[in-house]
Amino acid sequence: MGGISIWQLVIIAVIVVLLFGTKKLRNLGSDLGSAVKGFKSAVTDDTAKTEEEKTSADSLADKSVEQSKVVEKEKDQA
Repeated sequence: MGGISIWQLVIIAVIVVLLFGTKKLRNLGSDLGSAVKGFKSAVTDDTAKTEEEKTSADSLADKSVEQSKVVEKEKDQA
């Protein structure tokens, strides 16, 4: 009783095509597809940047630890 049948969906689709036309619907579909592609590439780029930042932060932390060890050795020798 509460579901939408296939015939109701067909009627809605026909009404939408009559109102907007196939050209506008085709443009809408391609615009939506390019928006999804852009979103996916932005998410991928953001993830890659985050990983690069973590790697560079780790290397900076390693360098600072090495420098502090060198400074401690110099203090011990002096």
